[in-house]
Amino acid sequence: MSSRTRNLIDDKIKPSTTIILLAWPVFVEQILSTLVHSIDTAMVGSLGAVATAAVSISGSPMMLINGIVMSFGMGFTALIARMVGAQNYERANSLVRQALTTVLLMGIPMTIICYLLSGKIPEWMGAEPDVLLLATGYNKIMAYGMLFRTLTMVLSAIYRGYGDTKTPMLINTSVNLANVVGNYLLIYDTHDVTLFGKTFTVWGAGLGVDGAAISTSLTIAIGAAVLLFITFTRDTKLRISLRDSFKLVKEDMSAVTKIGIPLMGERFVMGAASVVIASTVASLGTIAVASNSLASTIESFCFMPGFAFASAATTLTGQSLGAERPDMAERYVSTCIKMASAVMLFGSVLMAIFSPQIISLFTPDAQVIETGSELVRLLATIQIPYIISQIHAGALRGAGDTKVPFYLTLLSMWGVRVVGATIFIRFLGLSVHWVIVAMNTDNVVRMVLFWLRYKRGTWKTLRF
Repeated sequence: MSSRTRNLIDDKIKPSTTIILLAWPVFVEQILSTLVHSIDTAMVGSLGAVATAAVSISGSPMMLINGIVMSFGMGFTALIARMVGAQNYERANSLVRQALTTVLLMGIPMTIICYLLSGKIPEWMGAEPDVLLLATGYNKIMAYGMLFRTLTMVLSAIYRGYGDTKTPMLINTSVNLANVVGNYLLIYDTHDVTLFGKTFTVWGAGLGVDGAAISTSLTIAIGAAVLLFITFTRDTKLRISLRDSFKLVKEDMSAVTKIGIPLMGERFVMGAASVVIASTVASLGTIAVASNSLASTIESFCFMPGFAFASAATTLTGQSLGAERPDMAERYVSTCIKMASAVMLFGSVLMAIFSPQIISLFTPDAQVIETGSELVRLLATIQIPYIISQIHAGALRGAGDTKVPFYLTLLSMWGVRVVGATIFIRFLGLSVHWVIVAMNTDNVVRMVLFWLRYKRGTWKTLRF
C-alpha cells in the first residue's frame, strides 16, 4: 500500500510525528492559496473598482453554495477515515465511488442553477448597473467550473480522510499558481515587459474580468481531472475502477447526510452571523469598516495553523475510532492542542508586537493603521482559546458528532457574538473595538461548550 494511503494509527509512532505528517501539507496549502488569492485579487483590482466589485460582489452567496458541497465532503471524510482505521478498505472504496456519484448528482444541478442565477445574484446583492453587467458575465463563466470545483473539494476532503494531505496540497497549489499565470495572460492586453534590462513582448488576450473567470474555471477543471485520474490509477487499496458499482448505498448516504446536514446548517449560521456583524460595523463608518476588515484579514493568516491541526484531529479521530482505539483519539487530540497552542502563542506574540507594521502593508491611512493595530492586538489575545475550540470541533466531526456542535455554534455565535455586538454598537454606541470583544467572548464560550461536549465522550460510541 502506498505511503500516502495508510492507516495512521500506530502505537510505535509518536502522536506528534503523525500530526506533523498530516498537518504541514494542509498548512502550506492554506498559506500558498491565500497568497495566490491576494495576487489574483490585485490583478483584477488593477482594472479598477468596478472590476473588483464585479468579481467580489457574489462572493458571499457563492461561499454558501460551496459550503453545501464541503458539508457532504466532510461527511465522506469522517466515514472514510473510520473505514481506513478499521482496515475495511472495501467499504472505504465504495464510499469513494459513492462520493463521485454524489458530486455528479449535486454538481450538475448546482452548475445549472448558478448559470441561471448569474445575473440575479449580483442584482440581489445591490450591484450598480455597470457592476451588474460585468458580474453577470463573470458568474456565467464561473458557473461552468462549478462541477469541477465540487469534484475538487470533495476529493480533497476524501484524500485527507484516509491520511493523504500531500496530494490535495500539490494539486490545489499547482492549480492556484496556474491560475495566476492564466490571469496574467487572459486579463491584460499584449504588452512589453522589461526584465533584467531586456524588453520583450508578452501576449495578452485582453479579456479583463472575463479573462479572470476563464482562467479560474479552466485551471480548476484541469486540477479536478488530475485528482480524478490519480484516484483511478494510483496503486493503493483505495483505487477505484469503472468496473465497480457507483450506485448509492442507502446506509452510507444516510450516514453522510446525518453528518453533513448539521455541518451545512453550521455554515449557514456562521455566514448569516457574519452578514449581520458586517452591517453592524458598517454603521460606524469607513474607518471602522476598513480597520475591522484588515484586522480580520491579518487574523486569517494566524488561523491557518489552526485549520491544519483541526484537519489532522478530524482524520486521526476517525481512524482511531475505526480501529476501536478511542484512547488513541484522545492522545492525538491532546497532542494537537499542545502543539497548536504553542504555534498560536508564537503567532499571537507576533500579531501583538508588529500589528502597526503589518497593517501599514495594506493601507497608508494613519487612522486605519492605529485603529486596525488595536483590533489586531485584541484578536491576538484569543488565538489559543480559538484553536482549542477548533481542534475539539474537528475531533467531533471526525467521530461524526455534528448535530450537537451545530446547536452549540448557533447558541454561541448568535447568542453571544451577534447579540453582544448589536448591544455594544447599536444600543450603547461604543467603538468597533467592542465588536472584537463580542467575538472574543464568543470564542471563549465556544471553547468551553465544545470542550464539555468532547469530555462527555458520547462521540466514542457513535456507529455508522
